[in-house]
Amino acid sequence: MEHVKGKKMGEVFLYTLSTCIWCKKTKALLRELGVDFTYEDVDLLEGSESEKADAEMDKYSDNPSFPLIIIDGKKFHSGFDEEKIKKRFEK
Repeated sequence: MEHVKGKKMGEVFLYTLSTCIWCKKTKALLRELGVDFTYEDVDLLEGSESEKADAEMDKYSDNPSFPLIIIDGKKFHSGFDEEKIKKRFEK
């Protein structure tokens, strides 16, 4: 897990893939907006860590796509939607 320091705007967690352009864009946008968030590149996990991440993602979506954005323990969005992310965090 990686943590990016910024302004606390809820407990923001992203499930991402290290090779996903949309995941990279989401992380860059959150950094640009100054949001405090944590992310996990699930494709870099192995064994029980990978299984745990899969099980956690299944709690939020039957068919999750990346990035999967969780705020305060609830699914916010799956995939990249710049306007929706900006609307939530530009305050």
